[in-house]
Amino acid sequence: QVPLVESGGGSVQAGGSLRLSCAAPGITFSRYCMAWFRQAPGKEREGVATIDSKGIITYADSVKGRFTISQDSAESTLNLQMDNLEPEDTAMYYCAADGPTVRCWGSLLMVEYRNWGQGTQVTVSS
Repeated sequence: QVPLVESGGGSVQAGGSLRLSCAAPGITFSRYCMAWFRQAPGKEREGVATIDSKGIITYADSVKGRFTISQDSAESTLNLQMDNLEPEDTAMYYCAADGPTVRCWGSLLMVEYRNWGQGTQVTVSS
């Protein structure tokens, strides 16, 4: 297992922006699939965005065009830039990693990930 620690959550009004970061010091990104998930109270945890071991990015339809996932090898962080936030984006956001492996393909399914952070809260007010 590798440690994952999320940060950057907070409260903003609709239309605002937040940038989430996931510190992943034990991860070489070319050997992992990385993802952001979120979970609102009473709802299932859902995939938001992924980067696979080749750097291929996938977004959930609900955030496409508003969120940008990226990874910084020098800082060993996974990031999520969230723009034009909506109240429906309110949730606990989790960083996830699947690996190490020679090759993996990104997935928005929770079961595919072996390592999880503790989450950071995002609240968007109307």
